[in-house]
Amino acid sequence: MQTHEIRDRFTQHFVDAGHTAVPSASLILDDPTLLFVNAGMVPFKPYFLGQQNPPFENRTATSIQKCVRTLDIDEVGITTRHNTFFQMAGNFSFGGYFKEGAIRNAWSLLTKPVAEGGFGLDPERLWVTVYLDDDEAADIWENIVGVPAERIQRMGMEDNYWSMGVPGPCGPCSEIYYDRGPDYGAEGGPEADEHRYMEIWNLVFMQYERGPSDENGNFEILGELPQKNIDTGLGIERVACLLQGVDNVYETDLLRPVINVAEELTGATYNENHDNDVRFRVIADHTRTAMMLILDGVTPSNEGRGYILRRLMRRVIRSARLLGAESKTLESFLATVMDTMSPSFPEIEDNRDRILRVAATEEKAFLRTLESGTELFDRTAASIKEAGKTTVGGHQAFELHDTYGFPIDLTLEMAAEAGLEVDMDGFNAEMTAQRERAKADNKAKKHGHADESVYRQWVDDNPTEFLGYEQLTADATVLGLVRGGQSVTTAKAGDEIEVILDVTPLYAESGGQLADRGRLVAGDTVIEVKDVQKIAKRVFVHKATVVSGGVELGMSVKAEVDETWRHGARQAHTATHLIHGALRQVLGPTAVQAGSLNRPGYLRFDFNYTEQLSDEQLEEIALIANQVVDADYPVNTVETTLDEAKAMGALALFGENYGDNVRVVEVAGPFSTELCGGTHVASSAQIGPVAVLGESSVGSGARRIEAYSGMDAFRYYSREAALVSGVASTLKAKSDDLPARISQLTERLKAAEKEIAALHQQQLMSNTAALVDEAETLGDVTVLIRQLPDGVTGGDLRTVGSDLRGKLAGRPAVVVLASRNDAKLPFVVAATAEAVDMGVKAGDLVKTFGEYVDGRGGGKPDMAQGSGATPEGAEAGFRAVKDALGGL
Repeated sequence: MQTHEIRDRFTQHFVDAGHTAVPSASLILDDPTLLFVNAGMVPFKPYFLGQQNPPFENRTATSIQKCVRTLDIDEVGITTRHNTFFQMAGNFSFGGYFKEGAIRNAWSLLTKPVAEGGFGLDPERLWVTVYLDDDEAADIWENIVGVPAERIQRMGMEDNYWSMGVPGPCGPCSEIYYDRGPDYGAEGGPEADEHRYMEIWNLVFMQYERGPSDENGNFEILGELPQKNIDTGLGIERVACLLQGVDNVYETDLLRPVINVAEELTGATYNENHDNDVRFRVIADHTRTAMMLILDGVTPSNEGRGYILRRLMRRVIRSARLLGAESKTLESFLATVMDTMSPSFPEIEDNRDRILRVAATEEKAFLRTLESGTELFDRTAASIKEAGKTTVGGHQAFELHDTYGFPIDLTLEMAAEAGLEVDMDGFNAEMTAQRERAKADNKAKKHGHADESVYRQWVDDNPTEFLGYEQLTADATVLGLVRGGQSVTTAKAGDEIEVILDVTPLYAESGGQLADRGRLVAGDTVIEVKDVQKIAKRVFVHKATVVSGGVELGMSVKAEVDETWRHGARQAHTATHLIHGALRQVLGPTAVQAGSLNRPGYLRFDFNYTEQLSDEQLEEIALIANQVVDADYPVNTVETTLDEAKAMGALALFGENYGDNVRVVEVAGPFSTELCGGTHVASSAQIGPVAVLGESSVGSGARRIEAYSGMDAFRYYSREAALVSGVASTLKAKSDDLPARISQLTERLKAAEKEIAALHQQQLMSNTAALVDEAETLGDVTVLIRQLPDGVTGGDLRTVGSDLRGKLAGRPAVVVLASRNDAKLPFVVAATAEAVDMGVKAGDLVKTFGEYVDGRGGGKPDMAQGSGATPEGAEAGFRAVKDALGGL
């Protein structure tokens, strides 16, 4: 039974029992406590916690939820039952049925004959566990369902009691296990051997309320819940193992094809040695998880969800290299996973190109990292062993991480493979030191690791006077020159130099506003200023290039701000205040600034908020900001004490350290009053239009709005207007009618695609009757071998093969089909029950055929499939299959 059919049967069983079918939620929910959805009940938490009333008829629901768990990522492949991505089928009751209903529903689906929509498992091989004192559940299992007492085992809190880990709902569990037989381990039920006895279903009886945990993890039961709930979870992958007759989750129809492709691309063979088997499983598991994460919008990065994705993808790439791959593999693995998963997740096809693009970019980058980092690690490991040591030093591991971009988890893996340990205390100390350097570098950005003591003389004796609020030019004296981290007295044309002046009109980067651009001029000397940074909040360091002439200490120069740059920066920074004020009006006072960046014409504004903003909220924020622009309010600045500023209601932002004297910027009175040292326009109308581009998540509980201001906003609106006009012209519709018109066209396109797919299927199936007439007899076996027209996919071949097998039922018959599909040749072998009884094994025939087309495949005795890389060998493969059948 294919996995997608297992899903369908589960859902239908509970829909027939009165449950509402709920689609899987995204792996990424707006829940600050979770990196990914890790259990089927997560999307239903508001109903279990009583925060919302369930909107489902009969107060019951069923779903098959996408889940990802990565805490024990290093165990993947070592055990044969662990996946980072899995599908959790669940049924839920919110105050409806309780223990007896949940137990009956589960038992019925598991044991009901396949012909009646069940899974057809042998009830004699099912065992159950209950919580130690849950006599009620034990009684239902024994006296109502009929499970013998000797197959009901009681287990403790660690195994059979559930809570969220915090005060709230809790309750006992009952788990269902399948006995896989003596080949898998010792007798005695789940308490004796959970490898032989595979857990397939967990029933949670949510009936109590618990208090907080003590230091030992114990908690008090406060009483019964006013509403008793049911939360159950059946592992789709584990049931697929049982119903497909395979040993583990890596050999089911969803993952084994990936291993087959990995064998083709690496030249290694699965099931030959343990280390390689682990690598094959890592490839299969992590590829699928990575694909599902990219599908739901995660992109590789160095933090949070993106880091998890990057780590998974890099483990796939490295495992393939260790198996023998010499070229790129990730795209092939992902394409295979998308083929196997698409029947259950049709949205994959719409995102196929995007997913493959992400994979290609990541693999290209990591292969470069892997080459340089692996070479360094090998040299390091060899030198450590030569010295008779067993530990990779913390500084060595940090160098791999910091210089070569080598993740520490990869270093740990490679060290373990080399029989070495890693000094993690030393590594963590290096990381801490780096964070401290980064903190300092934030204050004096772009000074690298220069010794800041070089600036000490100016910090102590000659702090820079900033004149830029009132003027854009100033006569200044060169007090200091720094080149390459060293104080110098002169610099010539072409030198990169840092200049310290007694006064300056150029703004130094701070408060999210980028530094001014400008120049220093004195006669023939022209120095282009590209950046200005503050040291100790007192000295302005002008990072510059000497374009012509020369400069020396004591020289008088005219410092000039690039007026165009400053004007755009002032517009963007003042627009940031407007966005903040509008946000607080729309979302309330809890939406406070968490960071910002302002450059001419553009701003991004980070704020603390846990929910995605709606289109309506974004429109309202943009409207309010532009209303303030239109009203042309004066932008007032006041210099005062910190206490007086707070008394005025001025906002102090995201942990800034303010001195005793501060600058308050006020726009439209109470609408926006903030502490801010940036440069601003004189009145709100000078900002020009503000165009809100959108908002996104930038971490747990934080979101980001991006916008244009001034001419950049005008140009943005002009481009949008031109785009809308062009689309309206093409569709011959008014601009206001475009949403409805595009929606209508989209629906028509979807309908046409469905119709084309249906016609394609009908065309294939319409020819099966004629094909049956062409079957030939080899001894006692009827054989139908055909290469179908080009372009028939492996899935369609399977459908046609199954249909032909049905038409040939009642006699020993074998169907062998293939079709050229681009440079590949998918092929299928299907055998009737009578042929199987004679000794035919479709899986063996698939391997025989595969030898002639450079392909591999597998399956069950009655149905198997594969794919080859040399379509030209098909005729020889067909003859080989005939020869094999002729010997029966």
